[in-house]
Amino acid sequence: MATAVLLCATATACGGTTATAPPPAATTPAPTSRPPDPAAVAANELGRIPILMYHRIEADPASEYDQTPTKFTAELDRLYTDGYRPITIAQYLAGAIDLPAGTHPVVLTFDDSTRPQLTLTDSGEPAPDCAVGLLEQFHSRHPDFAATATFYVNNAPFGDDPRALPWLVHHGYDIGAHTATHPNLSRLDATDVQRELVQNVRAITTAVPGTAIRSMALPLGVYPVDHALATSGTWDGTSYTFGAVLLVGANPAPSPFATTMDPTALPRIRSGRSPIPFDSTYWLDRLNADPTSRYTSDGDPAHISYPHTQTEQLAPRWSPTAQSY
Repeated sequence: MATAVLLCATATACGGTTATAPPPAATTPAPTSRPPDPAAVAANELGRIPILMYHRIEADPASEYDQTPTKFTAELDRLYTDGYRPITIAQYLAGAIDLPAGTHPVVLTFDDSTRPQLTLTDSGEPAPDCAVGLLEQFHSRHPDFAATATFYVNNAPFGDDPRALPWLVHHGYDIGAHTATHPNLSRLDATDVQRELVQNVRAITTAVPGTAIRSMALPLGVYPVDHALATSGTWDGTSYTFGAVLLVGANPAPSPFATTMDPTALPRIRSGRSPIPFDSTYWLDRLNADPTSRYTSDGDPAHISYPHTQTEQLAPRWSPTAQSY
């Protein structure tokens, strides 16, 4: 029997050999002065966080799930202007949200690992018109807007370019599972569901040894018949455990510190070509209209700040570092 390979979102032993997880990359330098009064910046670290879902970024989109480079960059510009700053799913799950006071976290996620998301040139740099290239260019213009995202990859990702996954990990991007062949998991038996995820985990960790795969995104947004198999399972001597399962729609995610946070069903917001109900334009407008409902950082990663009226929304395990006002 093959040696078990185990990938966990936490250090909890699940059997087998646990991959070493690098700590989430910090998005901003550690504060060098006393953070402002949470009330002064209307901090609410129990507020909602948009997790945006992207697919292909190309000049002639074939699907309502896709975006042109121009519209993708325009959305980045809107996020920046509205005070959002990117974090990864790994940072979200760890509660490692270290952002300037008054700003808001946003998570950029990309499904299917297509070449329009990341195309590397002969010199090994992202092509300027692919999603990563556009994000890196935006970061160069706005250094306080981190070039980071979480990519949910299938096998043979990004045109089966062996340089792609190592490039993403080396540059601070997060990698998640999306199954080997992108099937409708509800149509597979339990063995085939686990085979799809194990083969995907194996492909990723072969390309980038030691990479911790902390989350998975459901292909088509569909669970297997046994929902638990989306979170953990074993096939051919290899085990997998994911700290979160991501859906396709259709609203902001709760704060990782909130009682309503369910890591087995994290919602995402679709970014599309036109403002339709419940897409990114709809929700960004709605969060702007009700700013008290969104996550606003207090600028102090050592504490969780929120209005005292929301105390009941704090998950008990976070109470040692919580402060209300």
